[in-house]
Parts: sequence; structure tokens; C-alpha cells
Amino acid sequence: MEMEIEQEGNYKPNKLKNFMSIKTLLVLINLIFISVGQLSGVLLVRIYYLHGGKRKWLQAFLLTAGFPILILPISISYAKRKKNTNNSNKVLVTPKLATASAILGILLGVCSYLYTFGMSILPVSVSSLLSSTSLAFTAIFAYFLVKHKLTEYSVNAVVLMMLGSIILGLHKHDDRPIGESDRKYMLGIVMTLVGAAIHGFVNAGVEYTHVKAGVIVTSDLVMQMQFLISMFSTLFCFIAMIINKDFQAITREAEEFGLGKNKYYMILALSTIALQIMMIGNLGLIFCSSALLLGIVNALLVPIQQIFAVMFLPEGFNSEKWMALAMCLWGFASYFYGEYKDSLTKKVGKIKHATPPNQV
Repeated sequence: MEMEIEQEGNYKPNKLKNFMSIKTLLVLINLIFISVGQLSGVLLVRIYYLHGGKRKWLQAFLLTAGFPILILPISISYAKRKKNTNNSNKVLVTPKLATASAILGILLGVCSYLYTFGMSILPVSVSSLLSSTSLAFTAIFAYFLVKHKLTEYSVNAVVLMMLGSIILGLHKHDDRPIGESDRKYMLGIVMTLVGAAIHGFVNAGVEYTHVKAGVIVTSDLVMQMQFLISMFSTLFCFIAMIINKDFQAITREAEEFGLGKNKYYMILALSTIALQIMMIGNLGLIFCSSALLLGIVNALLVPIQQIFAVMFLPEGFNSEKWMALAMCLWGFASYFYGEYKDSLTKKVGKIKHATPPNQV
């Protein structure tokens, strides 16, 4: 009898350990998606504008236009679910979640346009810096919407990364495009900052819908919500492209593109894939962890984008950017150390709760 209790007591910690391992793996996969998608996608969008591209709604459309890719994993997941549980319910999203997905999708479409507008004017080193301020907006909205606790480690990370952004901001004129008017340059800055604010709200809003879903939030449900959010964002941008007559201009723009017609279409195709991978990673990371972690990761990628911009684009990298890189890495390490300590504390508490008291 005593042995049975001991075995039962050991089972729950092992089950908890397996759950934590799966969650860590999912976080790592989404981090890879975000890194690959964001670093390559932003560079491809900037290359598009540098060589004669002018369609802003087209680039906003491409951010989520690859959403049909999600049909494959959703179908595979449905087949496995039906085989294991005989559950024939294909749609897990409730009407309330569908409505929330539509609203978030439209906001994401607006955010995408504002970001691409900024990237059409500003160099990567400046636009990526300004977009990193979404971290602060995410932290604020997450605090009010989902009551996300701000620990000393997360606050330290936010402050360090924002200071790094300020350091870069003080030297933003060094990378200013030649011949760019003050009015147009400032408009690009304002549009990017507004986009960062909306992005922060969307990140927190996605986490809020998971908290208030009213159903068990599984990876299958999250994929279906990802599909809907991306679909509504794409439809919003598609309608805007029709109104702006972007479809009629694509053929003409391809003929006049600086790198040639074939590379024009190749850049559009590759950016579509890269940006959709980034979107999957963004929404997946919110599900696996939190909106605040997504903001931290986006901010961390900013100085890395600076390095890539120097390598592949005509942009410089000075000592201030190296300092900002060090501060972002420090802030990222601070956040993860705080999360690690918090997970250890929770894990020990659950193990103690699961282990039965010693028999008298």
C-alpha cells in the first residue's frame, strides 16, 4: 500500500515535468519562427522599397497572405483528434472567439500598413528601433487587460531595452536617406510609433481572448484562431488594395523594378513566406507563454536586425548600436532569468502539493 502511494506521488511530478518539457519545446519552436521570419521578412520588405517598390498596402497584405499554409497542420491535427477521440467537431472556435479574431485581424491589418509605411521611408535601423517600442505598449496593455504581473526582472528588461532604443534614436539621422524631406521623415516615424502601439494592443488582446475564451485553450484552437486573425487581416488589406488599385499597378511595377521582373516576384513570394512564419511564431508564443515575452523577443531582434542591415543593405553600424545590442541582450537575459526562477518556484510548489504526507 505504501509503495502504491509512493508511485502515485511520483507520477504527478513526472507528468508535470513532461508538460514543462513540451511547453519549453513549443516556446523554442516559436522563437525560431519569429527570428527567421522577422529578420528575413523585414530585410526583404526594405529591399523591395529600395529598388523601386511603392505599394504599401501590397506589403501589408503579404504579411498575412500566407495564412492558407495553416490549413495543413489544422487538417493533420483534426485527423489525429478524430482518430484518438472520435471527435468529429472540426471547428473549435466559438462565435465569441470568432468575433474577437475578426476585430484583432482588422487591427493587425491597420498595424501592418503603418509598419510598411514606415519601412518605405525609414532605414531598417530606424524602423526596427521604433517598432521595438511595442514592447512597452504590450507591457502596459497586458498589465491592464490580463493583469500580467510586472516583476523586477521584466521591468528591468523593459527599461534596458527602451534605453537601448533611445541610444539608437539619438543617432537616427546618421542613416537618414539622402534627399528625404523633414515632413516625410517625421511622418514615417509617427506612423511606425502608432503601428507599434496598435501592435502592443493586438498582442495583449490575443492573450486576453485566450484567458476569456470560456473553453479549454488547446494548440488546435490556437491554430484555428491564428487562421481567422490572419484571414481577416488579409481580407482587410485586400479590400484596401482594390480601392487603391494596387493590383493594376503590380505588373507595371514589376517591369520597372530595379533588380528585374523575376526578382521582383521572387522577393514578394519569399517575403510572404517569411512574414507568415513570423505571424505563426508571434501568436504561438503568446499562447505558450505571454504577450510580454513576445515584446521582449521583438525588442531583442532589433539590434540583430541592425547587424543584418549592415551586412545586406547600405547601412552603417556604430558604437552606439553595439551598446544598444549589449543592453538588449542584458535585458533579454534578465527576463529569462526571472521566468526561470518563477517556473522553479511554481514547480517546487506543485511537487510538494502532489507528494502525499509521510505515513505515521
